[in-house]
Amino acid sequence: MTGQNMYIELENKDNVECIKGEIYLSDDISAAFPNKYPHKSEATVTCICIKGEITAEINQFSVCTKAPGLLVLLPGQIRELTNVSDDFQGEFIIMTRQFTESISLPEGFSTFMSVRSTPFLSLGERALEAILNHHKMLVGVLRNKDEGLNRKAIVKHLTIALFYGLGYYLHKVNNKKKTRNEIIMEDFLKLVLKYCKQERSLGFYADKLYITTKYLSVAVKNVSGKTAGQWLDDYIILEAKSLIKTTDMTIQQISDELNFPSQSFFGKFFKREVGMSPKQYRDTE
Repeated sequence: MTGQNMYIELENKDNVECIKGEIYLSDDISAAFPNKYPHKSEATVTCICIKGEITAEINQFSVCTKAPGLLVLLPGQIRELTNVSDDFQGEFIIMTRQFTESISLPEGFSTFMSVRSTPFLSLGERALEAILNHHKMLVGVLRNKDEGLNRKAIVKHLTIALFYGLGYYLHKVNNKKKTRNEIIMEDFLKLVLKYCKQERSLGFYADKLYITTKYLSVAVKNVSGKTAGQWLDDYIILEAKSLIKTTDMTIQQISDELNFPSQSFFGKFFKREVGMSPKQYRDTE
């Protein structure tokens, strides 16, 4: 499902409050995870976990969000819902890129950078109550159809306040000092996200980090248990899965997009990693 189709579907749901093309509020988990397979989204999604738990794969990291807690998904992340407890209850705030850009929260904003390292935040009861009260205010404004009310402006101000509040809680979590290897690992993955479609040589990433390829390999393996090469291959497969399932691109076009020398080479790589051909993967439910 493409991003635009996702928003159209949200607008047709009964349990969604929204400003079309801007922001959507729902208690339905399918609003945040519309697909059963890995997919990339340009939406910023905040999940307030009130009861139970959910587990999702976010850029290869398994993140379990337990109540009371908060999960934040950022634009460009490849996400997949892997488990939902029977007693799960939550609220979801889905913001389009157009909306987040209009509220002047730049990419380098400290909250966003914190969330990249800590997508899940465990909350105390008072923090959960404060965030839910904020959510109720958003719902109230979105439900108010008074034409004299500047709903969009009010929603923007409430959302800015919410993100600054999140920044406060996240700052407390992220005060732990990182090791040199953890910093290298984090910087390596940022580079992989940015360049994996064009660059598959570990030497490229080591040069960007001003370290040797061997140092990069050792640091990443020590922190994660996986080699740097495995991380790189896994990210390429995630990108491929997302493109195969959520776009109308041909396999040849996807092969070109991911900078493979030929469709045949891409097909062999994909089958080796996934166990089936790109076409077979596209045809699976």
